[in-house]
Amino acid sequence: MNFKELKELIKLINQLELTEFKMKDGEFELSVRTKNYEKVKQQLTPVPMPSQQPMVQMPPAQAPAPPAAPTKTEPAPAKQADSSETQQTEDESQYQAVKSPIVGTFYRSSSPEKGPYVKVGDTINSGDVVCIVEAMKLFNEIESEISGKIVKVMVEDAQPVEYDQVLFLVDPKG
Repeated sequence: MNFKELKELIKLINQLELTEFKMKDGEFELSVRTKNYEKVKQQLTPVPMPSQQPMVQMPPAQAPAPPAAPTKTEPAPAKQADSSETQQTEDESQYQAVKSPIVGTFYRSSSPEKGPYVKVGDTINSGDVVCIVEAMKLFNEIESEISGKIVKVMVEDAQPVEYDQVLFLVDPKG
């Protein structure tokens, strides 16, 4: 890419009011962030989708049905499941999350032939590349904003991810 093309690309980025742009062409890599990148990033919040309620169709008016016979339920297994969920949530609350800054497809490695950037048990530092998220044919290297030990990978390789979705759990003490 020559200087003139680079200048035109930066002009286009400014016109589109992008906060971040990354490009890779062979050995040439370009990464541009605007001055207000962090401010815009903090202002972006995911919008929850409204849940849809299933429609219930009422049968035509008829004679009331006879009362149903009481059924016996076993509450014990439900309580055990709740306690294990609570314990897992408490265990995960001590960890920090590496989240996806964009919507796209999650990849643990730069190519199928190479190993993953990080795996469970690896120690990472702030700024280390931990994965790639592909968005519109652009492969964006995701850097960790925290340091610590990878405890859990929350997404399967080649799966779609949403903005602010947890990708990794990191133990900051590790």
